[in-house]
Amino acid sequence: MPSIRPLRRAAAALGTAVLATTALIAGGGTANAALPTPVSAATARTYLASLTVEAESHTSTYDRTLFPHWITISGTCNTRETVLKRDGSNVVVNSACTATSGNWVSAYDNVTTTDASSFDIDHLVPLAEAWRSGAWSWTTAQRQALANDLTRPQLIAVSASSNRTKGDQDPADWLPQASYRCTYARAWVQVKYYYGLSVDSAEKSALSSILNGC
Repeated sequence: MPSIRPLRRAAAALGTAVLATTALIAGGGTANAALPTPVSAATARTYLASLTVEAESHTSTYDRTLFPHWITISGTCNTRETVLKRDGSNVVVNSACTATSGNWVSAYDNVTTTDASSFDIDHLVPLAEAWRSGAWSWTTAQRQALANDLTRPQLIAVSASSNRTKGDQDPADWLPQASYRCTYARAWVQVKYYYGLSVDSAEKSALSSILNGC
């Protein structure tokens, strides 16, 4: 049975993200802001302790289209384009909000680029992982909120190679470069806590180990 927390919060998440992002776009996208700062390690440890621990389920019924994403955020800018503006430096976009120049650094593997098309927007908690952890029971609106959440540390521009190597794996099976693991674990737990998603035992153990070293 899903927790009440996502039923209260996820319905409002999309509107909150749109308001926050409209302000961000107005700022011009010239600073390398990266993803929203996650909660502290101490808070993440508290959140992690409260999460339901259970085996993943409904694996075979996952379909990415059940999480509508890259929706329009402001003007001609969709979620992907908004994250590219936020996470890059000196970003210039055309009238369609496509980044035509800028600089990006992938926090997962330190790969750099001046070509926005070579970077992916990663769902830090993968959509398939979210599905297996409880999102299978959500409404489409709740899944859309998670998939386009610009308020929580859920979306980040990273190298295509790191994103595709990660796939839908949780921290028990995949982690970014060592210097980013504390941030990654804090963000992962914050997103799972906010949306009331469960963790499996191996995932919780991996997260605990990282957070205890932060």
